[in-house]
Amino acid sequence: MRIISYNVNGIRAAMQKGFVQWLKTDPADVICVQETKALKENVHHQLITDLGYQDYWFSARKKGYSGVAVFTKITPDHVEYGNGHGPSDEEGRVIQLDFGNIRLINAYFPSGTSGGERQEFKYQWLDEFSAYLKKLRKKHSHLILCGDYNIAHQEIDIHDPKGNKNSSGFLPAERAWMDQFFASGWVDCFRVLHPEPHRYSWWSQRFPSVRLNNKGWRIDYITITENLRSQLKAAEIFPEIKHSDHCPVYIELKK
Repeated sequence: MRIISYNVNGIRAAMQKGFVQWLKTDPADVICVQETKALKENVHHQLITDLGYQDYWFSARKKGYSGVAVFTKITPDHVEYGNGHGPSDEEGRVIQLDFGNIRLINAYFPSGTSGGERQEFKYQWLDEFSAYLKKLRKKHSHLILCGDYNIAHQEIDIHDPKGNKNSSGFLPAERAWMDQFFASGWVDCFRVLHPEPHRYSWWSQRFPSVRLNNKGWRIDYITITENLRSQLKAAEIFPEIKHSDHCPVYIELKK
């Protein structure tokens, strides 16, 4: 199973920049996108389904904001929209699909960059989500969690750790959440296979030179429960794919 996670920063904008043409290259069996910023009915989604993908959307109530979707060539046994956490579900942040004994969760973690109130919401969301995952694991032992986590975990995951130590997305409390998360039996697929530095998945759009000079953050992850580690065949980040300020991250699992 080949899986991609990709924050498209607006699916309609990404489609205007060649997203559908990229899908034609068959990049993965299952493509999880975040920040769709659209309702399904407002997107020319037939361009995607015509390529053999089934599409599942969970959009925010607020127009042009947040939202997740999954495009899959493998038929899921079950699809779950949201995770029962009201404020999160209103913002269309989580969609889940079952493939055999594996549950795949596509999540768009909140950003705290707009200020105190949203940072507080982010911490609350992280706590709620952590409790939800713990509960979920009792029912579904094999989990994949992909998405935009909006947190760079370690200094290796950010181009300027010292300069960003007070920036949302690299705050001590956020990084501690990640420590706890991985300590509880989750595996960072990319890091298992790629211990090297300067590998990022997001670049600020403030200055064009930022991406050119690779001054990025690694905030997009595909993580798996420890019991799937032996099936991990490949993991990659594709910075050359440019439909968004993020780029796709990829894993392949053996059957």
